[in-house]
Amino acid sequence: MEVFFPSSGVQTQLWLPPLVALVISFFTSMAGVSGAFLLLPFQMSVLGFTSPAVSPTNLVFNILAIPAGVWRYVRERRMLWPLALIMLVGTVPGVVAGGFVRLALLPDARGFKLFVGCVLLYLGLRLVADLVRRDPEPERPPSKPSQSEWNTRVVHWRLSSLSYEFRGKRYQCSPLSLALACLLIGGVGGVYGVGGGAIIVPYVVGVLRLPVHTIAGATLLSTLGTSVVGVLFYQLVAPWYAGAGQPVAPDWLLGGLFGLGGMAGIYLGARAQRHMRPTWLKALLGLLILYVSVRYIGGYFWS
Repeated sequence: MEVFFPSSGVQTQLWLPPLVALVISFFTSMAGVSGAFLLLPFQMSVLGFTSPAVSPTNLVFNILAIPAGVWRYVRERRMLWPLALIMLVGTVPGVVAGGFVRLALLPDARGFKLFVGCVLLYLGLRLVADLVRRDPEPERPPSKPSQSEWNTRVVHWRLSSLSYEFRGKRYQCSPLSLALACLLIGGVGGVYGVGGGAIIVPYVVGVLRLPVHTIAGATLLSTLGTSVVGVLFYQLVAPWYAGAGQPVAPDWLLGGLFGLGGMAGIYLGARAQRHMRPTWLKALLGLLILYVSVRYIGGYFWS
């Protein structure tokens, strides 16, 4: 049954948005990404939803879909809270700034999409290079690991350094450097309505070299926070752009359908993540990142 969504002007089968969101989010959530960065091209290219309102609609998907996955990581004690807080401190102000850029300077975001495509291309290639060099991260043992083996233990947390242990190895990063990087990433998320997780994860895994299994919950929680702020921003400024000829406020019904599918997909993905080898997760993430980067870069030159 086809349904028309007046807020966005989209007409599609009622079952299509939740099904697409479920499939995408199941695979991407295992790498700590909600899947919004793949839903955005789907909405624009398949559904024809190209107005600025597509960005907050994508964020509505995040708000509904991510809590189930976050709850799963918290329940299994696989949430690295200091890392999540650092990401939130950086991404939240960034997403507000990105929203202003989206509305004031980049209504079609064509040039900025080229920049994001180049950044994603670099990060995707870096992930692939890590796989070629044989990732030193410990693989999943043949036998079923105990629950405690997947837990993380914070060693120390200061302004200059965050250090934690995971499966017998110690990892660390600079909170200040990560927060500044997340500020820029949050700006990108505010422009495109993807929460920023699609760029945070390859940066944290490929550049900071933190294990995928330890950062997935934190990046999902960070994406949830930026999505809430982003939706509120677009909803509040919508009256000032009422005469612009293009909708700015989110399509809550369409975003809700995506969110229902994403809710199931992210929960199942978070549950299945422990059974995936780190190299598989990196390969999956790298392929997804490279796919989107090629689409963005190619779209700039041949659209």
